[in-house]
Amino acid sequence: MQSGKRTFTVVKADQVDMDVRMQMSIIFAEEFSQWLGYFSKDQHKIAQAFAHMFILEQFYLVIANDKVAGMTACTDGKTLSVRLNKKELRKHLGFFKGSMAGLFLKKEFETLDESFPDNTGSIEFVGTASEFRGQGAASQMIQYILENTSYHDYVIEEVADTNVPAMKLYKKLGFEEYKRKPFSDKMAKKNGINNLLSLRYMKK
Repeated sequence: MQSGKRTFTVVKADQVDMDVRMQMSIIFAEEFSQWLGYFSKDQHKIAQAFAHMFILEQFYLVIANDKVAGMTACTDGKTLSVRLNKKELRKHLGFFKGSMAGLFLKKEFETLDESFPDNTGSIEFVGTASEFRGQGAASQMIQYILENTSYHDYVIEEVADTNVPAMKLYKKLGFEEYKRKPFSDKMAKKNGINNLLSLRYMKK
């Protein structure tokens, strides 16, 4: 892994002249493996199963040398950034695990908060490809969103308290913790997660 910062190009996912879904899904599988291990320990299988779900117009990508170095969605909090297809999940994970993934993750990913505050951006699914970690990709991507979207406030919800690098990054960019929720999921507890943290950024 290289150290230090480098310059990346930040683009909307629906404006890239290549099929980015699988690259995005590999990042998703790597970043969220502690949540997805029940469905499969094989990250490539996870990536294949979830590549269909991204609503590209909601995502921003960091591109380096024609590779997706990082991704995140930014929505108004009342619009979905992903949409699961049970048929696709069953195809790659098997009928039982695919059905379970569709049931549990649909509730997690597709439940919108109708009381989500107006003029607030919801930053979701932040992830960096393993070969580009520590090079400033996530920082540049989030900074781009803060500077080029018109929301007054931004929130990042449900960051695991074990994700120390992410918390350091978000706080460096000006996000502040405003809520923490005890987490009781047995699988996550096994990975040491005790609380899910929510952070907010307010434009000055």
